Amino acid sequence: MRECIILAGGLGTRLQSVVNDVPKCMAEVAGKPFLEHLFNYVEAQKTDHVILSLGYKAEVVTTWLQTQNRPFHISSVIENAPLGTGGGIAFAFTKVKTNSAFIINGDTFFDVSLNLLKEQHDKNNAHISLALKAMQDFDRYGSVDVDTDGRIKHFNEKKYCKKGLINGGIYLVEKSIFAELGLPEKFSFEKDILEAHIGDMPIYGFAYDNYFIDIGIPEDFEKANRELKITDKK
Repeated sequence: MRECIILAGGLGTRLQSVVNDVPKCMAEVAGKPFLEHLFNYVEAQKTDHVILSLGYKAEVVTTWLQTQNRPFHISSVIENAPLGTGGGIAFAFTKVKTNSAFIINGDTFFDVSLNLLKEQHDKNNAHISLALKAMQDFDRYGSVDVDTDGRIKHFNEKKYCKKGLINGGIYLVEKSIFAELGLPEKFSFEKDILEAHIGDMPIYGFAYDNYFIDIGIPEDFEKANRELKITDKK
């Protein structure tokens, strides 16, 4: 059984000039809500169960869900107050039935094979695996350093890089880590798990050269409108 958590509660504050009054995942991109593109992706990846982590204007998403007829089961959790990225993920994991789940950012599209990510995750006995994207001439993202077998050595702060690997916004996470770490209800997945436990937890990153787009700023939002429209026609 394949389960995916989609983080779909973001406000999209940097998109206010082009998107108003809807969660970022519901911004219209290439003629449909961005979440619909993600649903098409997880359906193509043979996902059985999708858990939506909702917050800001959750009712917009839940109303839209009534229009969807998908081959996978859909569950959701709604944060009554912001729990941070980690708290939101841990809350969504209460709906996960198996030992692990994929996590997908609701504002990025990264067309990677979940089968391949799972194979690499299992081969390395990882607790957390990240899908990484190679980029050039960037300053919007922090970079990730990995050793020769893919184990992550360091997460670097945002700064200009001529080339490097970035976090592509897709993870595979073992459910057991949340009980083992005993974290509070509200915490940061990036700071309190990934960065804090990089030395004592097998956290791996695997690079993929597949299509990637992040709709978090107006320029890339417009780019996604152009590129995903072309992708839809293929």
